[in-house]
Amino acid sequence: MTKTTAQAPETTTQAKRTTPQSALTVTVIIPAHNEELGLPATLQSIKIQSIPPEKIIVVDDASTDRTSEVAKAYGVIVLRPPHNLGSKARAQNHALPHCDTDLILAVDADTVLAPDYIERIKPTFSDPSVNVAAGNVQTRFARTPWERGRSTEYLFGFHWHRPIQQLANSPMVCSGCCSVFRRSVLMDFGGFPERTIVEDMDFTWSQQLEGHRAVYVSDAMAWAADPESLTYLRKQVWRWMAGFMQNVRLHLPRLLTRKPMLATWIIIALLEILLAPLWWATPLFLTLSLHKPVAPTMAWWTGGELLLTIPALLYAAKRRHLPVSRVLVNLPFVYLNKVVNLYYAWKALLVELILVPLHLSRGLVIYEKGR
Repeated sequence: MTKTTAQAPETTTQAKRTTPQSALTVTVIIPAHNEELGLPATLQSIKIQSIPPEKIIVVDDASTDRTSEVAKAYGVIVLRPPHNLGSKARAQNHALPHCDTDLILAVDADTVLAPDYIERIKPTFSDPSVNVAAGNVQTRFARTPWERGRSTEYLFGFHWHRPIQQLANSPMVCSGCCSVFRRSVLMDFGGFPERTIVEDMDFTWSQQLEGHRAVYVSDAMAWAADPESLTYLRKQVWRWMAGFMQNVRLHLPRLLTRKPMLATWIIIALLEILLAPLWWATPLFLTLSLHKPVAPTMAWWTGGELLLTIPALLYAAKRRHLPVSRVLVNLPFVYLNKVVNLYYAWKALLVELILVPLHLSRGLVIYEKGR
């Protein structure tokens, strides 16, 4: 994006429009609970940014390990609440009174940013209608089956779904592990939203409802450490799915009229959840009930799956300069993750969209880490 030239402003709005993006200041907030092992890589990646932030704040949310000591060794500001705040959003909000910059970059304590992350994402905010933006998230590790499955999910999602949503000016979410927020807007909003279990999606949808923009910056790269075991994957996916359904309950009626394109993506996601079991059961139905030959049936079903998946993965491999063989060898593992995703998506739909409105459940209110 081309830089604008600062001119003598006639109004406050005009001043905002003509402020060069290079003049925008940044504070990084890192909420951390027992992150002594992952935090050094995160802090190191922030310290070597081509455009360094003005301030780095680590919120040590009642850690029982050496998180504070590790953070202090990097010379950053460390805040330690008197007790565990109970969620990522609350930990981030604890840091907001200590921020006085134009932008807030929220980074998870196990996420590593590319050295030019801030440099690539700051120009987005030269547009005064942009209030939140995030980059392209990929997996840091691909050691276990669950990490390898997630790597495939990310390659597909961030090189297929996100670019299409961005072209339609309706991103579903600015990923909370590396999102940048306009501080004044965030403060006016009341801080990071605590009413749902996924603050990133809540804020992304809320801003678009108000006529502002959320932006996906494909060349701003970040690498997240994802769940390495089924135990942690279940916790993370349950939080994500419950949070998605909470936001559906909270925002979808208004999105239908105020932001119909974003509502369309949401409805498509809901339909995918509802129809996925039918698609997966199709080979069984055809072979067991209609007595179709097993081999041809499985061949066309598998062909359909690959046709919908392989082109996007090949494109992602080219964009990320990854060996195609390494990308394709991880493909079978995504189906393990899909089973987990579908189970918790249906559970979240039942709990958050049916039981909660009937006052038969409180829904998911306890934040659990995904690793």
